[in-house]
Amino acid sequence: MFYKDVVVQNQVGLHSRPATYFVHEANKYKSTVQIEKDERRINAKSLLGVLSLGIMGGASIRIFADGDDEKEAVEALSALIDRGCAE
Repeated sequence: MFYKDVVVQNQVGLHSRPATYFVHEANKYKSTVQIEKDERRINAKSLLGVLSLGIMGGASIRIFADGDDEKEAVEALSALIDRGCAE
């Protein structure tokens, strides 16, 4: 298992459009990918799951992946968050 802590750069957080970009990226990987916020962990490949966390700008989240491409998945998703999820 590989994980990384990141701070959401997008000022409005992971609302529907950036969450869609995030989920689309997560689904490119074979690994199981999860996000944790405030001790609540969800499947990062589920749009409803990501939206249910209510991730706002400036929030700290942890991205986990477990599988053959776990490091690539976490690094790519972290980079997406750092870029503001294309917003």
